[in-house]
Amino acid sequence: MTPDGRPADGPDRSSDERTTAWTLGLVLAAAVLVLYAPVRDHDFISFDDPGYVTANGPVLDGLTAEGLAWAFTGYHMGNWHPLTWVSHMVDVQLFGLDAGAHHLVNVLLHGLAACLLLISLHRLTGSVWAAAWVAALFALHPLRVESVAWVSERKDVLAAVFWMLTLLAYARYVRDPGFHALGRLAVVVLCFALGLLAKPMVVTLPFVLLLLDVWPLKRWGPPRLRCGAMLLLEKLPFFALLVPSLLLTVEAQRSAGTVASLGELALGARVENALLAPLRYLRGTLWPT
Repeated sequence: MTPDGRPADGPDRSSDERTTAWTLGLVLAAAVLVLYAPVRDHDFISFDDPGYVTANGPVLDGLTAEGLAWAFTGYHMGNWHPLTWVSHMVDVQLFGLDAGAHHLVNVLLHGLAACLLLISLHRLTGSVWAAAWVAALFALHPLRVESVAWVSERKDVLAAVFWMLTLLAYARYVRDPGFHALGRLAVVVLCFALGLLAKPMVVTLPFVLLLLDVWPLKRWGPPRLRCGAMLLLEKLPFFALLVPSLLLTVEAQRSAGTVASLGELALGARVENALLAPLRYLRGTLWPT
């Protein structure tokens, strides 16, 4: 490690590079706004939007103490994602049922997530242009349309913002250790926790952090294998949050009748789905049809 906390073989980031990264991030966010500008004229749809917004009493009341209690203490629409409910309540409080405004909030969140992804990848890898290409793929790929142009998918774009904030905070924690390292790690855990409150799918993020430890951070691997146990220990706060989130999600799904027994859905079919789903998503990434 160098005196400033970077790996000895890590990149030396200049202020010019950081300026370039932020500039490209803002350009990418602007591109998202231009690409998705037509959603300003879109309406709510009949699939899920009534349950999430247009026919949901606590959400239609806007931001209230009763609504906050409702969001945090029950399972609704087969999920436990209180921060997503709060975001819908804020929208109603600010815009009423102006569907276009609700859509634009999704667009703004997606643009913010793309910008944060670019900045975090630059800080993790030191390559501003590689980070820009990856972030642009995330921002502008057709697979993201469903999440951005559908009000009910607020949970996805909101969770993406906290996912990227977690990456950014993790990059700062790893690249700048020292006296305040514990506080910086607490910020990483907080961003992760907020992501879980937006969408349970964020449970995969601690495993992504472990992969980042291998590359590009090079914290785990020859000649640093002895540090592996410490890296796992470092992730314990994340796994401590992950387990209750998984349990709450399974219970929420069960309450909505979406958890099938082995008699209804055989183990073989479950394994087949687990193996094929990532391949189908990869196919859609390479050839979106």
